[in-house]
Amino acid sequence: MSTDDQLCEVSVTAPDRDWLIALCHQLVDAPLAASAHVIHPVTTIYRWQGTVLEATEARAFLRSRVVLLEDLVAYVLERHPYEVPNITALPIMGGSRDYLRWVNVETPASTTTPPGCESA
Repeated sequence: MSTDDQLCEVSVTAPDRDWLIALCHQLVDAPLAASAHVIHPVTTIYRWQGTVLEATEARAFLRSRVVLLEDLVAYVLERHPYEVPNITALPIMGGSRDYLRWVNVETPASTTTPPGCESA
């Protein structure tokens, strides 16, 4: 597998399910991700500025290429309502060959900047 074919799963949380679904549509359309699973509700427990808090959020799991990760993160950061959003990625180590091939087809490795990812 070449470097351009290395895949990852990106997790993004957000305070609003509908907002996150719209963002996932944009990421798939860009095409910075091949697909997304949006789960709601998710209970999140976290420490923020010294206080332990609990919130109900939505979480998306997106399949993409490692080579597109920087652009995907920039795209989300430009739009996300949180001051410090959760955007993390893990490598995909294996799975269904047909599915992994499909993710590669749906997320072409590109050196061009997707619409909406231009630097401010």
